[in-house]
Amino acid sequence: MIDFDYVKARDVSDAVSRIAQNPAAKFIAGGTNLIDLMKENVARPTRLIDITGLPLTEIEETDAGGLLIGALVPNSDLAYDARITKRYPLLSSAILAGASAQLRNMASTGGNLLQRTRCLYFYDTTTPCNKREPGSGCSAIDGFNRMNAILGWSEACIAVHPSDMCVALAVLEATVHVERPERAIVRFPSPIFTGFPGTRRTSTPTSPATRSSPRSSCRPRGSRATTAI
Repeated sequence: MIDFDYVKARDVSDAVSRIAQNPAAKFIAGGTNLIDLMKENVARPTRLIDITGLPLTEIEETDAGGLLIGALVPNSDLAYDARITKRYPLLSSAILAGASAQLRNMASTGGNLLQRTRCLYFYDTTTPCNKREPGSGCSAIDGFNRMNAILGWSEACIAVHPSDMCVALAVLEATVHVERPERAIVRFPSPIFTGFPGTRRTSTPTSPATRSSPRSSCRPRGSRATTAI
């Protein structure tokens, strides 16, 4: 493990401001992915910004007939919510298909959305990986690539997104709302937000959130700020 500072965000604006001031910092909520990355030296944040106290734990109805899901709603609460199981059973089933009950109790909706790939080479810092170091190469393409992409991969990467929940969100045509330091809200269709293998955003999203239309749902509001590939 590395040395790092720890602070607790007062509100969403404070969290966004802190992450903007320190690109080497990371938000932490459930920590079910970030702690593993820190143990393996894949992630080396200089500061952890605790967002667990933010008011982002609600699932709200929208005027359009969808649902707004706070970034800090635990995966278990989301999967078993009566509105989700009745109106979006695909989302509930997808969440329950992943991890264990203990992890689902800890993992947040926003953290699930932004978790990093589970590719073995991504976690092995002794091997080249374009997700860790863009331009270094992809060891999985010519290596042990079981559980990686068969379709849709690029020459830069064949790792798949690790979240079962995100697949359901893409099918349901959910959108992601990203709050930036200037308080502007940017909206992304969920497949564009998560990206394709080997692609990289040109900017770091802050406070991601999915928002639902009448046919879809989910808005993790004010979650962790990471650059995803």
